[in-house]
Amino acid sequence: MSKGKRIGIIVLLVLVIGAFALGPLLKSCKPEHEAVEIPAVFTFEDNLATPYGKIVPIAFEVRGEVEKVELYYNDSVFETWSHPKGKLLCQLNAGFYGLGARELNLVSTLKDGTTMSDNRLLRVLSDEAPEALKASVVQAHPHILTAFTEGLEFNDGTLYESTGLEGQSKIMQLDLATAAVRKEIGLDATYFGEGITILGDKVYQVTYHNGKCLVYDKKTLQIVNDMSYTGEGWGLTNNGKQIIMSDGTERLVFRNAETFQIERTIEVYDQVGPRVRLNELEYVDGKIYANVWMLDIVLVIDAATGKVLAEIDGAEVAAAGRDTGEAMNGIAYNPASKKWYFTGKNWKNLLEVTFK
Repeated sequence: MSKGKRIGIIVLLVLVIGAFALGPLLKSCKPEHEAVEIPAVFTFEDNLATPYGKIVPIAFEVRGEVEKVELYYNDSVFETWSHPKGKLLCQLNAGFYGLGARELNLVSTLKDGTTMSDNRLLRVLSDEAPEALKASVVQAHPHILTAFTEGLEFNDGTLYESTGLEGQSKIMQLDLATAAVRKEIGLDATYFGEGITILGDKVYQVTYHNGKCLVYDKKTLQIVNDMSYTGEGWGLTNNGKQIIMSDGTERLVFRNAETFQIERTIEVYDQVGPRVRLNELEYVDGKIYANVWMLDIVLVIDAATGKVLAEIDGAEVAAAGRDTGEAMNGIAYNPASKKWYFTGKNWKNLLEVTFK
């Protein structure tokens, strides 16, 4: 997989309410060559960012005769003004739709029914810095060196692992102490296998570029169904009801386990901006643990809001387990023993870890 480095984002944190209007983005039914006076315009700058939960003052100025002005936030009408004039101000609860990039759209309706709009992007950041944690090795277990790990999960005391690369992708049931393969099934050679999760008596596995979620019988590992989706598949976990999926961006989608249709989406943000390249996932007690691809880091994410609650430094674990292997990728929590395990692609060891 070729996946780029995280790009730092610089955002404007101060709301600027001035005596002049900045150049807006226009949407009008008038021909492009005609000069059109904008009836209502924002008076703050583009690409505003604000912490979650903060009340943001939204200022705008109405010019000329306007029947109605509506402020849309994330495609919903936040407030409406009839026959407004001059400079107006409203207070927006920016965290109403959670973290992430949200659109503000000021729509003006003229007497003849013509509508025009002025748009701004608002990024809602986390209102807290992540706690800094460090993963330390408790015990090393063997790991199959040829396993290009994409998913790792315990279920009923059995360790399941999925691997990637075309022609090498498979799902295995493993013995933790010896890494002996109890049972395995290979994927079609055209599939690049990715993350897995187990819900009920089924194992779910996504594919990188094929848009397929393969469903297996948990005991036999025989395929019982396949479902389609759009985009890339990276990591999987579940909250006991829904399948949670990553696609390499800051977005995590919650999917119906029977239809694989998206039911909810969260965007993962810290106090600076979005956290991208979210890969292998594990859900425990309302938190999603996510490998950051190409970094020895695991993020702890609030499954309700998308806030990054903690960042786990896995450098010590990588030094103990990687050897000549590749990226850290593989998080498993054993609910029976309440122990955590990390591994990576072609690592020599699977390691029991604690967080400090």
